[in-house]
Amino acid sequence: MLVWVIYDIVSDRTRRRVIKVCKNTGLYRVQKSVFLGDVEDNRLDELKMQIEDLVDLDKDSVYVFPMSKRELKIAGLIGQAFDKELVSDEIISKFF
Repeated sequence: MLVWVIYDIVSDRTRRRVIKVCKNTGLYRVQKSVFLGDVEDNRLDELKMQIEDLVDLDKDSVYVFPMSKRELKIAGLIGQAFDKELVSDEIISKFF
């Protein structure tokens, strides 16, 4: 399933650790605070637990949204799909 991870994290150190977890899970950075990628069902809970262990629950916010590819296409897009500086065209074609 496709998974979005969207965050607002106060600490630079914590943010770097969450970025590492997202990348190690196979997610692609699509904007500075947004990751998207295919995650196996059994890895989704692990991803959530890893992030929860890193963040300050009183200051930070992290949203993890599962979504099917069909729902992604229905959601629509206005403007550019991804930040071209962060993501290659190869990754863009993977999702759209």
